[in-house]
Amino acid sequence: MIEMRLQNKPTLRLKALAISKALFFSFFFLFLIISCNNNKPDKIKAVVDRTKLPKLHATDITTIISDSGITRYRISASRWDIFDKASQPYQEFPEGIYFEKFDANLKVDANITSKYARFNENEQLWILRGKVRAMNLQGELFETEKLFWNQREQKFYSDTLIKITQSTRIITGIGFESNETMTRYMIKNPQGIFPLNESANTSKPTQVTTAPAPVVTAAPKSVTTPTSPVPNSITPAIKPAAVKQK
Repeated sequence: MIEMRLQNKPTLRLKALAISKALFFSFFFLFLIISCNNNKPDKIKAVVDRTKLPKLHATDITTIISDSGITRYRISASRWDIFDKASQPYQEFPEGIYFEKFDANLKVDANITSKYARFNENEQLWILRGKVRAMNLQGELFETEKLFWNQREQKFYSDTLIKITQSTRIITGIGFESNETMTRYMIKNPQGIFPLNESANTSKPTQVTTAPAPVVTAAPKSVTTPTSPVPNSITPAIKPAAVKQK
């Protein structure tokens, strides 16, 4: 019995050693498999995350925008990105934009520039920021730091300071709303009306002949443009509660 046990010890040691090696290599390969699987989701996610990748990236573009076969706008921009897979699809112009808006006869009735622009497709809403400048057909210049253009409701509006330069005066205020041609507009909280001197007047392009406006010492409650199209000749009338163009 003793001799049999002594003869079986080397065999048992070899078997134990073989089992230990097998377990070691099994754990080693299992560790490699788990490590590889943990890295795969991050790599795949980085490639297929289309919400942050633009469908279209273009530089130095000029394009015509049409609606129902009618030319509506001409856009020029240094960069144009379209994010169609975002939760709210949008188009971005991070380096600024220049608009020309056409009327039914393909004549430019307004133009707009800004340092940044974004178009939210579902809302049909333009957001313009940074030195926004717009000019209507009458040559009136609108300047603000933020302007919204709701194409669905066909109106412009702003909740920030705005400056309107006309042929003979400058109007400033907080809050603004107008139609798409910027010929009928309202300043919600006027800050003041300032007459232009002759040198400033000659430097501002205009197609409107206006009579000199008297100096206003107190800001009126509202400033609106006429509800009918602006005629070729405008005679401003100032009342204690409002300033209107007729």
